[in-house]
Amino acid sequence: MTLYTSTVVTPRRRPGVWAKVGQSTVYAIGLPLLLLVIWGVWSSASPQIFLPNPVVIVQAFVKTWVGPAFVVDVLPSLGRLALAIVLAVVLGVAAGMVIGLTRWLREMLEPTLEFFRAIPPPTLIPVFILLMGISDTMKVSVIVAGAIWPVLLNTIEGVRATDAIMTETARSFALTRTEHIRYLVLPAASPRIMAGVRQTLSIALIMMVISEMFNTSSGLGYRIVYFQRNYLIAEMWSGILLLGLVGVLLAVIFGFAERRVLRWYHGIKEVESA
Repeated sequence: MTLYTSTVVTPRRRPGVWAKVGQSTVYAIGLPLLLLVIWGVWSSASPQIFLPNPVVIVQAFVKTWVGPAFVVDVLPSLGRLALAIVLAVVLGVAAGMVIGLTRWLREMLEPTLEFFRAIPPPTLIPVFILLMGISDTMKVSVIVAGAIWPVLLNTIEGVRATDAIMTETARSFALTRTEHIRYLVLPAASPRIMAGVRQTLSIALIMMVISEMFNTSSGLGYRIVYFQRNYLIAEMWSGILLLGLVGVLLAVIFGFAERRVLRWYHGIKEVESA
């Protein structure tokens, strides 16, 4: 007698939308809450002058930034940051497309680009002050000078990595130069361009703070240094907290834009991994 056995596989139900949202929320805020609890317990058990309790920092945050300081210091800083990011992305993509598509220009500029990329951007701040004076133009220029490199270099590499077969196919269809760039080169390079933009956001935020620490009397960076020099420790930490929140906001905005721009790319990856 032969016995036949079979295994019944029950497909796992996929979690619903609200379950996914709840899971993502737990993942996003779980570790920060745990760190805050550890920080609060530690600062209560052994009080530190330079590491106050999180509750004290939150109180200083509300007292410091919810009011005139938000209009005088925070909004101008965010305006300069937004303008510099737009300029860095536009100039980086435009220059990267031209350099990436022109072989002789790429070979000629490569040593020069590597030279300027190796220079730490904060060291150029005295030069910008001498050339432009202490102004908003100087601060925006400093941010652009430091933040443009990831977009520029990633765009060049993305253009160079365009599939050769697709390029030949585009030529066989007699596409114009504009159509070739719009429908082939730019989409092919967009994943690397977005990777460069992600790095640009972080560098731009850092350069914004550094540019406001030199010979200025307003701005988020200036205010944090002012608090540090006058031993207003809780207020100083509240400024650092605000910078972190700005970074989170930039990451959220970038994530939304990336999903829109690279919808086709993520769709291909999902099909390949299925």
